[in-house]
Amino acid sequence: MTPKSKETTNYYAYMLRCADGTIYSGYTTAPTRRTAVHNSGRGAKYTRSRLPVKLVFTEHFSTKSEALKREAALKRLSHADKLSLIKQSAYLIKE
Repeated sequence: MTPKSKETTNYYAYMLRCADGTIYSGYTTAPTRRTAVHNSGRGAKYTRSRLPVKLVFTEHFSTKSEALKREAALKRLSHADKLSLIKQSAYLIKE
């Protein structure tokens, strides 16, 4: 019997800039795919009425728990703090 191969999954906390200027925070295993889901209108209820959205920030984590904790921390930040973090981030997503 062969042992099952352990697949490595990447987890991300991310932020989207909505069309109305608000910032949405979430977690996913595939930020680009998740952004496409949001833009199709099948994402979070919050983003459905604020389309289109743009991926502006991601952070990589090795565990789901870490990504979820970071998502919660991002949600607690003020709008100004989120904008500052996006600006300072070394990993900006550009069109």
